[in-house]
Amino acid sequence: MNSQSLRKQTWLILLCALFMGMSRGLPSALPKEVGLSSSRLALIDQVVNEALQEKTIPGAVVCVGRQGKIVFFRSYGWSQLTPVKQEMQKDMLFDLASLTKPVATATAVMILVERGKISLRDRVKKFIPWFRPYSSEKEAREKEAQIWHLLTHTSGLPAYAEEEQIAKQFGRPCSLEQMVGYIGRRPKLSPPGREFRYSCLGFISLAYIVEQVSGQKFEVFVQENIFQPLGMRDTMFNPPPELKAKCVPTEKVGNRILQGVVHDPLARLLGGVSGNAGLFSSALDLATFAQMLLNGGQAAGVRILSPLSVRRLTEVFPLALEAGRGLGWDLNSPYNSPRGDLFGWQSFGHTGYTGTSLWIDPATKCFVILLTNRVHPEDKGSVTGLRTKVANIVASAIWE
Repeated sequence: MNSQSLRKQTWLILLCALFMGMSRGLPSALPKEVGLSSSRLALIDQVVNEALQEKTIPGAVVCVGRQGKIVFFRSYGWSQLTPVKQEMQKDMLFDLASLTKPVATATAVMILVERGKISLRDRVKKFIPWFRPYSSEKEAREKEAQIWHLLTHTSGLPAYAEEEQIAKQFGRPCSLEQMVGYIGRRPKLSPPGREFRYSCLGFISLAYIVEQVSGQKFEVFVQENIFQPLGMRDTMFNPPPELKAKCVPTEKVGNRILQGVVHDPLARLLGGVSGNAGLFSSALDLATFAQMLLNGGQAAGVRILSPLSVRRLTEVFPLALEAGRGLGWDLNSPYNSPRGDLFGWQSFGHTGYTGTSLWIDPATKCFVILLTNRVHPEDKGSVTGLRTKVANIVASAIWE
């Protein structure tokens, strides 16, 4: 091969590599190309900058998509304030906190439902034999908690558990089986289906059930069946050391700022992998996931879920209407601030304690991703109002 041919081949390889890098994730478009007002979307800058000035958040990344294309993608403020200030970058990884619940855990459960490995009506005791019923007395089988109770936060489980108590009993880190052993034996606060009580413990239990049914570690199952097929390379539990600098820091705990380490105490006690929290991801990866749901379960040329599974996940579950929840997803609960005032009643999404949120509206084929570091560095920030403002701006920008 002569030098000219070699140079030509080298350029082709470089161009292919560049194209592959550019084509990762969803394509971009001008807002007007998908029926959105650019001038209206520009108001996002104003409300986010106001939040920065009011110091309710140090920084943020906003990503808006419609009809399969990203139309707004910007970073704001600081990724960290201490020990030195660092500017926020669009490609940074955020601790998603409770966004782990719908993105990883509920999706994993529904994959197993599709494969005939599990049913939403299976009793929790089938997989967690020590799961204590509401009453200490012998109860009828119809009063036992089922899988759907865990997914809709109506199982009767408490919201959370004392991390120090569990650590004293099992040490640090403790295993998922030890944690679920503790959770399952705890008294239930209400009969299953009676009350909506947002519970991290239910989703920790679901991760254990995924492991028992699949025969795989939870983090392996979700990587192999959700994130790898979708090309979500930024989405993972326990980011490796080489990605630490790309992770947005959260709160100061003891003498250190958590960076690339999960903020949630129970997930941290479990070694960073849990069904309630622990997932790290970027805005572009979440955009791919959101579009997968808008596409009825497929994106990036692969199918993750069937269209009917997506519908079941993202509609208010008929046996838990008062909860206003889907299977892992929020629609009409008190936590639905990212819906704003204009997106429809059948839009859905979720929030994360660290300041993250994702909201999806099938009616307008639109999604809104707002990732902030509101807990940095002392857990004093607030993002509830900003979520609503951003949602209203995006919804009002849809003119066609």
